[in-house]
Amino acid sequence: MPLNVGLVGAGMIGADHARRIGTAVAGARVAAVTDIDPDRAAAVAASCGARTAASDREVVDAGDVDAVLVASWGPAHAESVLAAVAARKPVFCEKPLATTAEDCLKIIEAEQASGRRLVQVGFMRRYDTGYRALKRLVDGGDLGEPLMVHCVHRNAEVPESYHSAMAVQDTAVHEIDAVRWLLDDEITSAQVLFPKRTRNRFDHLRDPQVMLFETASGARVDVEVFVNCRYGYDIRCEVVGETGTAELPPPAEPAVRSAARLSTAVVQDWKDRFADAYDTEIREWTAAAAEGTASGPSSWDGYAAAVVTDAAVRSQQTGDVVPTGIGRRPDFYA
Repeated sequence: MPLNVGLVGAGMIGADHARRIGTAVAGARVAAVTDIDPDRAAAVAASCGARTAASDREVVDAGDVDAVLVASWGPAHAESVLAAVAARKPVFCEKPLATTAEDCLKIIEAEQASGRRLVQVGFMRRYDTGYRALKRLVDGGDLGEPLMVHCVHRNAEVPESYHSAMAVQDTAVHEIDAVRWLLDDEITSAQVLFPKRTRNRFDHLRDPQVMLFETASGARVDVEVFVNCRYGYDIRCEVVGETGTAELPPPAEPAVRSAARLSTAVVQDWKDRFADAYDTEIREWTAAAAEGTASGPSSWDGYAAAVVTDAAVRSQQTGDVVPTGIGRRPDFYA
């Protein structure tokens, strides 16, 4: 029997996950789709042979829905995830898990009360081949004790609706999760600095930004966010240890020799850069969901991302080093 997935949110990423479940994932199908826009829900449902539903609660409560995938607007995530946990159904939630740390804690409490892991958060970097190779090197001790991590997150451009806080909340949040995972270490403080502004930006946006983090063990992390770099989508990560360093490999692109030049294309879109990671992420989620549980980034990881981004946004406003105030990870999420 296939795993029947209920999709909450049929926007760009929700539609892409529906396509992915139908083409790149074995043993699963989309059974029901809901969206605030009924026409959009109907179009996605028709594309994957599913039915439409009037609300997220109708999807969650449906007898033929075994697991729930939440890809709706961020402020609606907590309600849908809590409903799925109450129904004891595995749920995949695109980031953010919730838009407040308080709502993340409610999810953590509900999940622990259920007695088993049910929630996976959509931090797809952990499923990228290069990041997984980097993680193996760190865990294997090949680099010695990690001392520093250098990260770069660049976009060619962003729309006018993009604002300065989004550089933390929507962009650097991926580096925040990836660093916590790579080092198995919590981030205890955040500071944001603003270099000279690029002219290729809207007046309301501070771009680029440099984010500085410290972990509980004392490791230092810097993240450059530059969302109007103009040349492409460029993700970099280097871990510096006591006995060696390791860098994230660039995406595989052919080297072209032409017109007296040797060149390699730069990826232009995040969907292309992490397409394989998204496929692996959903495959691993559906495999765990078929067993009635969850794997990968947890509710605690969603909460940790929330408190670190909150601290970084406060630092954007003050320039101060801001403690995250993160507590001890519950044994439930060890």
